[in-house]
Amino acid sequence: MKKYGRILMLFSALTLFAAASSQAQIVVRARLGRPRTAVVVRPVRPTPRHVWVAEEWVPSGGTYVYKEGYWAEPPRRRAVWVPGRWRHHHRGYVWVGGYWR
Repeated sequence: MKKYGRILMLFSALTLFAAASSQAQIVVRARLGRPRTAVVVRPVRPTPRHVWVAEEWVPSGGTYVYKEGYWAEPPRRRAVWVPGRWRHHHRGYVWVGGYWR
């Protein structure tokens, strides 16, 4: 009987560890705005091919960190930058990062 108890405890511990490490997104319960001290100034476009990638929120250490916008060259012809956005989640808001379409 002790053997089954130990097996059950080991299985429970492994299940909890797997569940804790399987979180793929960070859920935010507070509404975040652009930092008040941030002044967005677009530098001169390097080439006519470059596209402005707007400021984003990047996951870092269990929260989100503000990242300034920058000029980027599209990965292929006719690629369009789709800016990131906050998506409502049942436990708060999740940042969906921008991507090339």
